[in-house]
Amino acid sequence: MTVTHPDSRSLLKALYDEAVRAALPSAILPAHLPPPPKGRFVVFAIGKAAAAMAAATEAHYADHKLEGIALTRYGHGVQTRSIEVIEAGHPVPDANGIHASTRIMEMAAGLGTDDFALVLISGGGSALATLPIDGVTLEDKQALTKALLNSGAPVHDINTVRKHLSRIKGGRLAAAIAPAASLTLAISDVAGNDPAVIASGPTVPDPSTKEEALATLTRWKIDTPPALLAALKAAPESPKAGDKAFSRARYKLIASGAGSLEAAAKLAARKGYEVVNLGDGLEDEARELARLHAGLALTAKAEGRTCAIISGGEASVTFERKTDGRGGPSQEYTLALAIALDGAEGISALAGDTDGIDGGAGAPDDPAGAMIFADTLQRAAKQGLDTQKALDDHNSGGFFDMIGDLVKTGPSFTNVNDFRVILIKRNSATKAGRADRNSGARL
Repeated sequence: MTVTHPDSRSLLKALYDEAVRAALPSAILPAHLPPPPKGRFVVFAIGKAAAAMAAATEAHYADHKLEGIALTRYGHGVQTRSIEVIEAGHPVPDANGIHASTRIMEMAAGLGTDDFALVLISGGGSALATLPIDGVTLEDKQALTKALLNSGAPVHDINTVRKHLSRIKGGRLAAAIAPAASLTLAISDVAGNDPAVIASGPTVPDPSTKEEALATLTRWKIDTPPALLAALKAAPESPKAGDKAFSRARYKLIASGAGSLEAAAKLAARKGYEVVNLGDGLEDEARELARLHAGLALTAKAEGRTCAIISGGEASVTFERKTDGRGGPSQEYTLALAIALDGAEGISALAGDTDGIDGGAGAPDDPAGAMIFADTLQRAAKQGLDTQKALDDHNSGGFFDMIGDLVKTGPSFTNVNDFRVILIKRNSATKAGRADRNSGARL
């Protein structure tokens, strides 16, 4: 297949790579690591970046004895020396997640006053760290997770439910670590960077309640088995602010989508683009975000500007019916954007998940996202593809696979959620009259 638009493809991919590079554990973690403790030094790493964070920690403390467990997604493991790496299911939990979570909690419970736990948290930890409360089976958690993901509920609501069905999330890991001291270093994949939401906050106070979890299930019309509801109502409340479990627990955010957007913005500016940074807190339906962003891009085009519109956050997809379509939120956003732009000249875009995997079955070779160009719809039509039907069927992955515009990177070993960029080139006939600038969140 002939590769079209090589220059635009190269720049779009370079901007994505720059965003990912800014959040890699090897680059950001060492500056935040504390001096080694007097007693045992145990590392608990949970999330898509867990193994890479564990490896960076081992490199930093090359002369000090470490022990611990890194729980990460299948395909996201890296070589470590003494910290054991366990891969498990994501976004739907599995038995490996239960096994690893059980061992983490047992190891945490064995720590004493002079010992120290370094907790390394990253996105994906909510699904990976699976340890159901009494009366809830793995099958219950799997079915509930699928229902919540398909409902279109935001991650905050999903994690509210997860925390109250778990014996490790919602501050419970901190309770197991106490009375030992701990430091949590977190890479955020959620809008707003709320510590209680990132990986469902295993080491911080939980502000949510069981009543809120029950209300969430009702609000999103989740078909919940009576036994699961009964277990949720009977479960003890999660630890709150002021609980002694947090008296020696410290927390620090070390990376988020904002830093990645800033890195990409600097590269775009060096390439001569005015940067419009919409921020890393966008949460909405993928196709709705695409419609809004297409309007911004078309306005910039009409004004004769050369600019890069960048954004992050977490797009969602609501499944109104069962479908065999392939793709994730970033691919669906890109397909909806192509339809909304309707072949506008001089506009190209990329949307991808910074962990390197956007939706899919969880395989390491699932796409990170997709690209579009002015001739995307035209090339699709030549192959007999119905673009609107692909969007209606949530088959963005299948669509972009057919026309060769998927972005495939493999696991990045970090996760600061979505990265989106739209490049608008001024027509050559348009007089240059506007200096490039970083214009923040306004067009």
